[in-house]
Amino acid sequence: MNTPFLAALARDLPLGTVLVGEDVGARHHCDWTRRNPHPPIAVVRPASTEEVATTLRHCYAARQAVVVQGGLTGLSGGATPRGGELALSLERMTGVEALDVESSTMQVRAGTPLVLIQEAAEAVGLQFPLDLGGRGSCTIGGNISTNAGGNRVIRYGMARELILGVEAVLADGTIVSSLNAMLKNNAGYDLKQLFIGTEGTLGVVTRAVLRLHPGARERLTAFVAVDSFDALVALLVRMRRALGGQLSSFEAMWSDYYEFAFQALLPGPRPFAQRHSHYALVEMEAFDVAADRGRLEEALADALASGVAADAVLASSLSEANRLWTVRDSAGQLIPTLPHPVSYDVSMPIAKMTDYLAQVSQRVTGLLGKESLWVFGHLGDGNLHVITNLRDANDAAASDRAVYEPLAGFGSVSAEHGIGVLKRDWLHASRSEAERGLMRQLKSALDPQGILNPGRVIG
Repeated sequence: MNTPFLAALARDLPLGTVLVGEDVGARHHCDWTRRNPHPPIAVVRPASTEEVATTLRHCYAARQAVVVQGGLTGLSGGATPRGGELALSLERMTGVEALDVESSTMQVRAGTPLVLIQEAAEAVGLQFPLDLGGRGSCTIGGNISTNAGGNRVIRYGMARELILGVEAVLADGTIVSSLNAMLKNNAGYDLKQLFIGTEGTLGVVTRAVLRLHPGARERLTAFVAVDSFDALVALLVRMRRALGGQLSSFEAMWSDYYEFAFQALLPGPRPFAQRHSHYALVEMEAFDVAADRGRLEEALADALASGVAADAVLASSLSEANRLWTVRDSAGQLIPTLPHPVSYDVSMPIAKMTDYLAQVSQRVTGLLGKESLWVFGHLGDGNLHVITNLRDANDAAASDRAVYEPLAGFGSVSAEHGIGVLKRDWLHASRSEAERGLMRQLKSALDPQGILNPGRVIG
């Protein structure tokens, strides 16, 4: 061990828990953005809540800064180490600890990958509906800390709506166990909210109780082409009215993103012979498959007959549905094909989107000298994902201004990916001084030494 602090930490933890030097893999240097990679002074991989608490007690006493890491799929730099930080990785804290079918709840450890939770629920006829493209590698602790959204927010809400209770460790090593498993519990403050969406700055989530929902017998998937943004919005309104609460996803893609996805990643036939301005992936949860399929077919036929939709296909098999979803989920594979990509995650009222994107497009074109913009997102949630491709890393600050400045006063610089480091200096565009001041007060009260994810979310 290269310091007395690390030597003392290693003595109080099981052998192999503290990694230093060459034992620290490069993957712990950065989150999925691959921006500003930096090696931590060590990686601690606890296997229990008590080991997390021991680690933080040592760090608190030594005023040692800690960066918390889960699946490292974040897009805001929140899990990327900064100089002199120790990385606390929860990758060994995995597993479903309890599943109560009657109450539709599940207790899990924070390092459990999202896909394993989904599969455990499905095995007993239930579902954990939080779903996003990184489901195979992201962890539930990371999902909770960023209040993740994903593909089914239109029906089930953000991660916050699916969390009943959490266990967390505070900066000084205090364990706060609030593993509530009841839908109704108004006994005092709802302490879990301190740790949902606060990106590990107030405490480290180690366990959670999740709310499950009945599993659908089948998911019906349609891909629809429209010839204007107004038609896209009209289609959303029609699908909501026709399908009601069974509409679980309405994913929008602008033409440039759709074309890039097929050219770069998806060889083979496309859903439509002609190019259109916008596309929507519509998913419906079916409980009476024949009847619900008929409802979706009727809704699509009405949209085509009215001129709202220009073309539509309805998947006839799971493999066809998966291929349609691949178009939408291909962003994770598409971004690395660009030399200098930057991915943004913003939200706003739907009525503001056309003017907003026009401003962003004009600014990005002025910056880069060409159109270099790809747009897709969860339209029903008011959430857009915007990708730009810079000439080089020096364009990053100007690109941020192009995307964030037009949001001031009506939108959010982070719809679902968190603030982390990369958006911290733009928090003022979405939160008032009074709000930011209260955030700083909470941080000071729960982490007076400022050791947990310092420099993330707020300065």
